[in-house]
Amino acid sequence: MKRLVSLLLAATIGLSLVGCAGGGMSGATPAPVEVRTGRIEQITEVSLEHPHQLGVGAILGSVAGAGLGSLIGAGTGRDVAIAVGAIAGAVGGQYAQNRFETRQPGQQVIVRLPSGVLIAVTQPVNPALRVGQLVYVEGSGPDARVLPR
Repeated sequence: MKRLVSLLLAATIGLSLVGCAGGGMSGATPAPVEVRTGRIEQITEVSLEHPHQLGVGAILGSVAGAGLGSLIGAGTGRDVAIAVGAIAGAVGGQYAQNRFETRQPGQQVIVRLPSGVLIAVTQPVNPALRVGQLVYVEGSGPDARVLPR
């Protein structure tokens, strides 16, 4: 009975984490997006961080390791196996996440708005953009994107 409860708890935690990683609310009306116009002043190549949240590999690895550890032994030995499994899973999950994540090419685009203000947007490479081009700047903050007009 105790083993079944442990497995159900590990599965529930794992599914909860997977649900959280999806982000966004389905069915929700998206907020209006601000769109501005401007002219590209400069484009610089940069490397972008991987889009996945940091630590997700460690969390999922520790849950899986704890679940596997709960299948070993009984009493105090089982508790130790759960702890060791969680730690080993966390280390393995973080290692796997770091190993398979690669930096992606990106670009920092400097756009001058009609008001004279310069804004910088860092985004994935868009080969359709060039210096001097009239563009739209869609959104704001980390979600801003520069798009050709």
